Amino acid sequence: MFKLFKITAILEGISYLVLFSNMLFIKPTNFELYHTLLYPIGMSHGVLFIGYVMLAVFLKKSQNWDLKTLGIILAASLVPFGTFYIDKKYLATA
Repeated sequence: MFKLFKITAILEGISYLVLFSNMLFIKPTNFELYHTLLYPIGMSHGVLFIGYVMLAVFLKKSQNWDLKTLGIILAASLVPFGTFYIDKKYLATA
């Protein structure tokens, strides 16, 4: 399950950046394309975000994370590039 969490963390980070790039770069130039891409990108990011949070909570006990570490791991999903930081700092050593 740990490997699945690592993969989900990376995919969640990528989907977050793709969602932002859709909002920042495509919306001002092509509003029709923005609406076409918004639903599939947003839905995939939402599913990956929920999976990331659920897997982090499930892995808390098996990885011996304290509440502070779990809080940092969960908060990183809200920051762009946060899951990449978590992958390098917390998931590479485990």
